Amino acid sequence: MRRIVKVKPLPEFRLELEFDDGVNGIADLSHLAGQGVFAAWSDPRAFEQVRLGTSGEISWGERIDLCPDALYLKVTGKKPEDIFPALRGESLHA
Repeated sequence: MRRIVKVKPLPEFRLELEFDDGVNGIADLSHLAGQGVFAAWSDPRAFEQVRLGTSGEISWGERIDLCPDALYLKVTGKKPEDIFPALRGESLHA
C-alpha cells in the first residue's frame, strides 16, 4: 500500500501529490466535484483544506477521504494488477 507524503491543492480540483516511493504527479479530481459528499467542494476554500491522514490517505474533515492506492493509480496511469501482483490471477504452481 502506498502512502502519500505530501499534498498541495491546485486550481480546478487538482492535487499535487508525492508518494512514499518518490513518485509524484497531479491528480485531477474535477470529475468528483459537486457530486454526493464532494458537493462540499462547491466552496473553493473547502477543497484547499485537504490534509494528510495518519495512514497516508488524504482527507477533508471527517466526511471525505481518498485512498492513496487509487490516487497512485491515477497519477501513474498503472493498473491495479501492476501494483498488486496477486490480482493477475497467475498460477504460482510449479
